[in-house]
Amino acid sequence: MASISYFEIILTLVFVAAKMASKLGYTEIFLAVFFFFYFRGKKSLKKLLPWNLPVFGMLPYLFWHVDRIHEQCTYVLEKTGGTYHLKGPWFTNMDILGTVDPANVHYIMSANFGNFPKGPEFKKIFEVLGDGIFNSDLELWKIQRKLARALINHQRFHKFLVKTSLNKVAKGLIPVLEMVSKNGSVVDMQDVFQRLTFDTTCKMVTGYDPGCLSIEFPDVPFSKAMDDAEEAIFMRHLVPEIILKLLRWLDLGVEKKHRKAHETLDNVIGKYITMKREELARKGKIIEDDNNEEGFDLLTSYINDDEDTGLKCDDKFLRDTILNLMIAGRDTTSSALTWFLWLVSTHPIVEKNIREELKSVIPPEEEAEKFRVFNNEEVRVLPYLHGALCDALRLYPPVPFQHKEPLQPDILPSGHRVDPSMKVMFSLYAMGRMKSVWGKDAREFKPERWISERGTIKYEPSYKFLAFNAGPRTCIGKEVAFTQMKAVASAIIHNYNVRVVKDHPVIPNVSVILYMKHGFKVRVSKRWA
Repeated sequence: MASISYFEIILTLVFVAAKMASKLGYTEIFLAVFFFFYFRGKKSLKKLLPWNLPVFGMLPYLFWHVDRIHEQCTYVLEKTGGTYHLKGPWFTNMDILGTVDPANVHYIMSANFGNFPKGPEFKKIFEVLGDGIFNSDLELWKIQRKLARALINHQRFHKFLVKTSLNKVAKGLIPVLEMVSKNGSVVDMQDVFQRLTFDTTCKMVTGYDPGCLSIEFPDVPFSKAMDDAEEAIFMRHLVPEIILKLLRWLDLGVEKKHRKAHETLDNVIGKYITMKREELARKGKIIEDDNNEEGFDLLTSYINDDEDTGLKCDDKFLRDTILNLMIAGRDTTSSALTWFLWLVSTHPIVEKNIREELKSVIPPEEEAEKFRVFNNEEVRVLPYLHGALCDALRLYPPVPFQHKEPLQPDILPSGHRVDPSMKVMFSLYAMGRMKSVWGKDAREFKPERWISERGTIKYEPSYKFLAFNAGPRTCIGKEVAFTQMKAVASAIIHNYNVRVVKDHPVIPNVSVILYMKHGFKVRVSKRWA
């Protein structure tokens, strides 16, 4: 968690409000009102619905419940019909309309997409991402998306992706699992997955494999910096701008952590860009060949096609692009794998069904050899494995919330009015648990809900299943994520037994990426002698 406590933040808010009251000559009135509502509010904070305090709004309620913010959002939204207006302090611009209503989501993400951009406030909060695809709007976003989609959908990149994923499983993941199973030691699979996806994403984006997933478990400053930046970004959603400016000026707390993380990310990415420019200067432009995956990392493609992109591919643009793609590939996929493996390891029937499905695609002549790493064609269309991954993403979306800002006043399908002074927040975590959206068994892990009567993969609309976004901003890396997840999941479930360490707490963290707060500590044993 952040190095500055939530108590300190609330205390700072009180101080600012007191100063304002003092300037207006209302100090005594402020103190009387504050202590009256403090003791009354303290009781109400124990209740489940937010209490709107004078001056402070509902911010104290948020900080009171911040350690379990995702579950609290779920409860509030469920009790209030799926949409709730959260009021911030009087002297800030922090009013938020939270919603999990699929009709609202469809309206904002698709039907009236033009009125709900990311907006300047989003870019300010996610400052570390620069002008990358996640932060950009309008024409800059359209150009970046068109280019990134063309590169990612290219046949050569797909071959490169498959080869990179299988190599990392065989030469990185398997040796680690063999070591910990032989030693009987405890391993943090969340850390393992972060290392794996960092290596594969770095390879696909920059062309270089940093080798973080190895039996030596080397220190990874870049990954630590990404974690720190994401935690700081989360706090920027909750803390008023005036407090953030003070922390920035004093170089304290989450803003100090954010600054140091920003510097580390810039330094590491800068080295990759320099290395790539020097490499290309030595080799010259690589001739495209659909049968050759070499040189089809995204950084090489951006530099080589500089004149054809319509973008100025200078070091700043490349830095922003690389970081956006690194976060998309490293964080979301490792988060999804962590929660998926935990769910499967704690649901024996699901684990058994996945193993039987994997066994069904093994050619008869290869059945005698028990240990196996599955290729992409074998696992690509397995409906039960796909359904299990989708249901894990439904319950534990890697990006648990996102927000939009209306350009013009609008009325949502639910009847709620929004205006440019508000944020509209989607809680993906809460949406996956709504009985009104997914039925009475919404909280259950059920891969079967994703399989049709014909036994094929069942489609769910994106405004209901928002893990890969919806509308024009639908994730262009969806197939990349499934390719990686299926390669990793099939290798682990077919070859090993993974069991959570006794009494290990499994709870979500507080960040913009949904990880396990205490890691995912397990013991691994081999299924085959």
